[in-house]
Amino acid sequence: MRTLIFSIGALFLTATGCINQHPDYHALVNNINNEISRGNLEKASSLADSVTNNSKDDILVWKADSLKSISRRINLDFTLSKDQITEQLQNRIEDFKVSDLEKWESNGWLEYRIINGEKKYFNRAASNLVRLRNFYLDRPGRDSSIAGDKNIIFRKRNTEQIISASENMGTPVIPVSMTIIYTITLKPDAVPSGETVRCWLPFPKENDPRQKDVYLLGITNEDFLLAPDTSLQRSIYIENKAEEGKPLIFRISYSYESSGQYFDPEKLKILPYNRETDFYRKYTSEQLPQICFTEDVKHLADSIVGNEEDPYRIVKKLYYWFNTNIPWASAQEYSIMSNIPEYVIKNRRGDCGMQTLLLMSMLRYKGIPVKWQSGWMMPPGNKNLHDWCEVWYEGTGWVPVDVSYGLQYSSDLKTREFYITGIDSYRLIINDGISGIFYPEKKFLRSEPYDFQRGEVEWDGGNLYFDKWDYDMQIEYNEPHALK
Repeated sequence: MRTLIFSIGALFLTATGCINQHPDYHALVNNINNEISRGNLEKASSLADSVTNNSKDDILVWKADSLKSISRRINLDFTLSKDQITEQLQNRIEDFKVSDLEKWESNGWLEYRIINGEKKYFNRAASNLVRLRNFYLDRPGRDSSIAGDKNIIFRKRNTEQIISASENMGTPVIPVSMTIIYTITLKPDAVPSGETVRCWLPFPKENDPRQKDVYLLGITNEDFLLAPDTSLQRSIYIENKAEEGKPLIFRISYSYESSGQYFDPEKLKILPYNRETDFYRKYTSEQLPQICFTEDVKHLADSIVGNEEDPYRIVKKLYYWFNTNIPWASAQEYSIMSNIPEYVIKNRRGDCGMQTLLLMSMLRYKGIPVKWQSGWMMPPGNKNLHDWCEVWYEGTGWVPVDVSYGLQYSSDLKTREFYITGIDSYRLIINDGISGIFYPEKKFLRSEPYDFQRGEVEWDGGNLYFDKWDYDMQIEYNEPHALK
């Protein structure tokens, strides 16, 4: 398994474009990294401070500051003591016994880290444990409750409409028009009064046939920079000055239309790939550290796929494996995870982005072009951050795949397997790839180095992490059928 050292090194490569080859520099970075890997976060932060306070090397200072930031983020994600996690489990599990803790820790169901010599549990370890127990020990009961969930019923109804309306393969259908008000609120006194705060808010992409008629309706600042639609991760940038004792608000409003899309697997046109093109190489390559061909990734992919060579059948085999083996679970912040595909393989769980990164790693290793896509899921009453991907079939084009949504509860095969070659109408596409370069570029380590859904905020004193600000999305559905 690759270590935290590798992950942080990849972040540096993304941010600076090169890695300083001076041996003393590498020794210092590795030393701080090693302390983080061992859980000695106080020591790591102290070493980082010594660098930022004494070095005149801007790159070295940036890296030390980023390492200190990662240490702080780990502390924020792992805050619970044994007594606190015990109390949470007692409230959630009727037959809970304290002796169960050791069993759940040993099988990986109860997530913790040793931080500065103390065992600290993941903030969402208790809720994840309940999900894992239901998935592994009460699958019929879990499936029955999920199938009857109103949000799942709404989703299935929409996908059935999309299938019925898709006479022409892949043509966007069942459009939904939405108006969005998106707000980022920086907490009072998060930065000194008078300082300029820089903010990147997520904004819809327009280069996908499923998403069109994007209109900016309002913004808190007349001066702004809208990233070109060619950006992998599209943002709108504005600045404001902080005032003492007051929250700082960044707000935009826009409208857009989102459609569903479905490709009938029986009608997919699949031609041989031209493996010599730049396009093919781009979308079948690693993007370290989170799209990777480790030995574990390769072994798992080979064991599932076997001798199959047809691209669609490979995608289907992998999709069914995820549905059976990988339950959805709340994730740590991605910036503190060294290798997400390895994590999913080892721990047999992951949220939508984690599952997608493992799926993409396996598909690219098998020579099937695939790209990341993400933003938000937007159904009424159930909006949330969400990640999925698109697979390229030569002769057909990009086909959406949402692995974390899984197989639907239906006796109709097309409905059941919808998300292997389809996507619902309720999406907001912000990203067409991971780790895109912002417009303008950020100076400090991003709060989310790979994805971009909530926004990013910083000032001259450093990045402002998620605990320093809140985000809010309000949605108005402009089409009557959207609320049915």
